[in-house]
Amino acid sequence: MTSTPFDLELLTTLTETSGVPGYEDRIREQVLDELDGAVDRVRTDAMGNVVGTLEGESDFSVAVAAHMDEIGFMVRHVAGEEDGFGFVELDALGGWDARVLKAQRVTIHTEDGDVPGVIGSPPPHTLDEEDREKTPKVDDVAVDVGLPHEEATETISPGDLVTMDQTTERVGETITGKALDDRVCLFAMLEAARRLDEPDVTIHFCATVQEEVGLRGARALGVDVDPDLAIALDVTVANDVPGFDGGEQVTKLGDGAAIKLKDSSVITNPKVHRRMKAVAEDREIDYQLEILPAGGTDTAGFQHTAGAKPVGAISVPTRYLHTVTETAHVDDVAATIDLLTAFLETEDGEYDYTL
Repeated sequence: MTSTPFDLELLTTLTETSGVPGYEDRIREQVLDELDGAVDRVRTDAMGNVVGTLEGESDFSVAVAAHMDEIGFMVRHVAGEEDGFGFVELDALGGWDARVLKAQRVTIHTEDGDVPGVIGSPPPHTLDEEDREKTPKVDDVAVDVGLPHEEATETISPGDLVTMDQTTERVGETITGKALDDRVCLFAMLEAARRLDEPDVTIHFCATVQEEVGLRGARALGVDVDPDLAIALDVTVANDVPGFDGGEQVTKLGDGAAIKLKDSSVITNPKVHRRMKAVAEDREIDYQLEILPAGGTDTAGFQHTAGAKPVGAISVPTRYLHTVTETAHVDDVAATIDLLTAFLETEDGEYDYTL
């Protein structure tokens, strides 16, 4: 197995840190620490977005965005009988497929500390045919915290946050774990910020909030930062596994960084993605093209919030999105860092992106 071509320890820390939409506190502190010394100034806003600015020689500005939040849950109720055990009912924060939640460990983040729990799955031979064929829903999920109902209600309150409990591991040529969406791109952005020195244009490195519930942080920054050009970083679908053919795969692991042409929220500026391709070819960086049938990213959040803006996006191909085993190829992560860095190094504010 080849060595990892980047700081795996930092990526592991970012992915394993909790931060659901609207409550990105822990991951925000990590981002602030990493940006310190890599940029000229750092600020946060009332929503919790982080903007680290690297001053350039011209007035032209570029926003680079990667979202901090991960999909998770909020406690809505602690159910159970007075003389029995307590079970925590959840409200989803982001898009979950309830089928992947069975038999998973979770962490409930309370005011007094973290509480472990499990989402149970009854033995299949104890279920009747109707229950076995029933499509699960998040509303039906219950977290078993192993505590009597009275103690559970004293410890856990509605509004507490819940995240999946999973470690990040190197598996062959890949990295797998929770929250690669979008911590792997947050990592790529931080790495690019470290590599850049005295750019020609001003660059705002934006760690956004609440992307998983409607691109809300990026929409706010589109107004507040008001860049001349915006580049978003996010994961994209890689269905390069048995059962999918041709265009259904969208991207393939190991084929390089994905240059986005479209998703269901945005059609990227042709001049921007053509320049990305030219930079990749000039620097001999592996890339592939992304045409994503469904799904949106912060790219759309910046496109028109403060008037018409040219936008582009670089994606990390990722298998098993919105599960606890999201998986990316180490070489694609490295290529994403290289392409973003090279694109920003060569941006001088003189390119005409108008159509």
